[in-house]
Amino acid sequence: MGPFPLLDVAIEILPRCPIVTPGSSYGRRSSNCHHNLRTVSVTWKRKVSYTDNFLHKPITVAFSSRDNSNDPSTGGSEILGSEEDEILAVKKALLESQTRQEAVEKETDQLLEKLTRYEAKQKEYLATILHDKELAVSELEAARSLFNKKLEESVGEKFALESKLVLAKQDAIDLAVQVEKLAAIAFEQATSHILEDAQLRVSAAETSAVEASYEIEKQISDATEGSMLSFVEQSKIAIEKALDVAEKASAHANKAVATFTDEVYALDEIASIQSESVKLKGVVDELESHLSLARADVDNLKLELEQARARATASEIRAKNAETVLLEFQNSSMEKIIQQEGEIKLMMEKIKKDFTDKKKAASKAFKAELEGIKSAIEAAKETAHSKDNAYMRRCEALQRLLRASEAATKMWQQRAEMAESFLSKERTLGKDNEEAAYIVNGGRIDLLTNDESQKWKLLSDGPRRAIPQWMARRIGTIRPKFPPRKIDITEVSTSKFRSLDLPKLEEVWSIAQEKPKVGDTLIEHVIEKESIEKKRKALERALQRKTIQWQRTPDQTKLEPGTGTGHEIVFQGFNWESWRRRWYLELAAKASDLSQSGITAVWLPPPTESVAPQGYMPSDLYNLNSSYGSEEELKYCIEEFHSQDLLALGDVVLNHRCAHKQSPNGVWNIFGGKLAWGPEAIVCDDPNFQGRGNPKSGDIFHAAPNIDHSQDFVRKDIKEWLNWLRSDIGFDGWRLDFVRGFSGTYVKEYIETSDPTFAIGEYWDSLAYEHGNLCYNQDAHRQRIVNWINATGGTSSAFDVTTKGILHSALHNQYWRLIDPQGKPTGVVGWWPSRAVTFLENHDTGSTQGHWPFPRDKLVQGYAYILTHPGTPTVFYDHFYDFGIREIINELIEARQRAGIHCRSSVKIFHANNEGYVAQVGDNLVMKLGHFDWNPSKENQLDGKWQKFVDKGSDYQLWMRQ
Repeated sequence: MGPFPLLDVAIEILPRCPIVTPGSSYGRRSSNCHHNLRTVSVTWKRKVSYTDNFLHKPITVAFSSRDNSNDPSTGGSEILGSEEDEILAVKKALLESQTRQEAVEKETDQLLEKLTRYEAKQKEYLATILHDKELAVSELEAARSLFNKKLEESVGEKFALESKLVLAKQDAIDLAVQVEKLAAIAFEQATSHILEDAQLRVSAAETSAVEASYEIEKQISDATEGSMLSFVEQSKIAIEKALDVAEKASAHANKAVATFTDEVYALDEIASIQSESVKLKGVVDELESHLSLARADVDNLKLELEQARARATASEIRAKNAETVLLEFQNSSMEKIIQQEGEIKLMMEKIKKDFTDKKKAASKAFKAELEGIKSAIEAAKETAHSKDNAYMRRCEALQRLLRASEAATKMWQQRAEMAESFLSKERTLGKDNEEAAYIVNGGRIDLLTNDESQKWKLLSDGPRRAIPQWMARRIGTIRPKFPPRKIDITEVSTSKFRSLDLPKLEEVWSIAQEKPKVGDTLIEHVIEKESIEKKRKALERALQRKTIQWQRTPDQTKLEPGTGTGHEIVFQGFNWESWRRRWYLELAAKASDLSQSGITAVWLPPPTESVAPQGYMPSDLYNLNSSYGSEEELKYCIEEFHSQDLLALGDVVLNHRCAHKQSPNGVWNIFGGKLAWGPEAIVCDDPNFQGRGNPKSGDIFHAAPNIDHSQDFVRKDIKEWLNWLRSDIGFDGWRLDFVRGFSGTYVKEYIETSDPTFAIGEYWDSLAYEHGNLCYNQDAHRQRIVNWINATGGTSSAFDVTTKGILHSALHNQYWRLIDPQGKPTGVVGWWPSRAVTFLENHDTGSTQGHWPFPRDKLVQGYAYILTHPGTPTVFYDHFYDFGIREIINELIEARQRAGIHCRSSVKIFHANNEGYVAQVGDNLVMKLGHFDWNPSKENQLDGKWQKFVDKGSDYQLWMRQ
């Protein structure tokens, strides 16, 4: 809506109703204010009419002192001496008023004709302006569509280039792997060939040496055996011959002896014996010659054996030389492989450099194109702005003409009202009520009829564009305080209000355009008021800190890991639908309210960019522009909390993270942003995302890749990110999401590095049920939570899910569930209260999700339990602002603070049965749940005097020690 809505229709405003009610913001009408509005249609003749109220109800009209010069009735108030003269004067005045009325009607007809012409021109102007506006909008839409198209193309090209880069990287890696495999295969083949050749040669040489030695030995043995056999044979033959000869000789000798004896002389026999001796000698000589030949053969065989041994030694030398050559070949092959790997690395670096250069060139071209589109859009905006300015100037000209016609109509209307006031005889004007013109009709007649009425239209409808919320709040702080509406004339006459001190039109425009003037009185007033307000708040905080320091002991203000001061009260500052609004700005405005209620820490929603708008599917951890607001708005919100001494707890999701890109096989496991991780950062047993890390140390979260916290680079990046959130953004502590997914030892490392003031882990586990009913013994459930806290070394607290689940059933007349067999409270608060964060509902269990909502009719009792018991209680946003129990929560927080209850306070339970529950918490507070009659003054176990602090009947009662 434009700033001059009076151009659309001409409206006649009857002065019977005020514009605004006291305390309302600029330009808002009161709901019980009904204007008598009549639209002047485009007709040539129309009479000025009045409402029926003028004919039946007497009207008291007071005129402004500035219009007294035009008053024609200064002499008409004289009292006539007789009734006839008075009647004649009244008739005369009536005739004159009738003639004047006719003249007024004629002038009104003329004004209506002019107004009709003005309206016709206005329609033409509006048609022209609308046509120009449509053209500008179409041009802007065309430019926007072109920009979106270019942006989509550039994004597509970017993703194509990135996919090509991924494919190129993968191809290069595959090529390097193949080259390495081929080199290994070639090396193995070459080595195997050489070894086989050398082994074959060695084996051949050994075989030949063995064969040669075997042949030589065989030849020697054969020759020796042959020569020996032949020698033996020859010897046998010679011996046989010698024996034969000897026998013959003995025979001859016998014969010779016989002959000699017989005196026979045998010369022939002697000659034969001599011949046989000669033959025998020849055989012996032959045998000696054969023996010498055999010895010569043996010497030859020994020489051949020595030669064979020399050849075997030469073969061994050749084999050793072959092994030396093989080692040299292996070394040279390794050097060649190393050289090839270096060349491949250089080639990969060159490819990366070329791709980076191409990417930079593409991004530079994209930025240039984007700048061109932006300049085109700016030019279109300037064109539209100039057209709007022209339209404004035309509207202002038409407005001036319309204002002149309204002034003339108003003057005749005042004269007609003056005439009717004479006829009604209700009251005459005098000097006593000359100033009452400022307050007629509730003190708003000047506001309706003067020339500055357009600025109220501006304030009611606003400028053409939306102004920031901080500027709207500033305008709201300086709005004028309107006087209350007056009912009768006596109250009007005695009112102290005479005029309205309104801001000037240029001052309103200076605020709306976010360009305050340096010398503007209005802005100086605002700055002065803000400085005074800041000083007042600083003084209040200083006094509050002094009071707190005076009340608390040094042990109570000591900080411990996971518990803060021990007096923390956490407020969950969002629900499941908070992302739909500018949540950081809305929450920052509630900082003072929360601090005054006794809240000490505010749990903020997940701050990072997320695939899901609620923030629990994070992607780029360093991008804090989320659905809840920008990074600057988040910092502003945290600064507001710190100014009210509130801790800001960040909701950090460390178990899982959503990837930015797909791998070549189509799996989303490549992360982008500053923490550009790969599949090695995902656990290997994640069934959906093909991780290459180590097995998971907890439960699997199936909606997103589960991060492997055993990797050193992952823990290093997470610790740097947490320290950045602490130092640069301003968070004081953490709420850790889904800590069941990874070991508490990693949480201990993260907490010790980031050093938060307070930390809470969400270890949400199912309770034990039997046949659909909650089991009484829930020790196993709370033991699992305690085990996780113990794994963190006690550096983190945890949500007491056990207490929440037990309260669901216990508050339905089963209060015996609130005491365990050892007489302690059930849940984690009974075993490790300083690390138990109690709660009734959060964004998961309640809100619009409603996974496990707390019984609506038992909320008051639930808060009475957790806010009066040890542990660290948590208040849910919906309960505090939307469920109508805010005052009850404030009262319970006050009782907790007055009694000095902290996270380690002792609990002594007196009753826990079907009728109710009674316990003394600390030394100064006793609380009762249920509908049975009980009073601490009648108990022998309670000493001292007790005074009832809160009495909510059957819901709960609190007593404080006097």
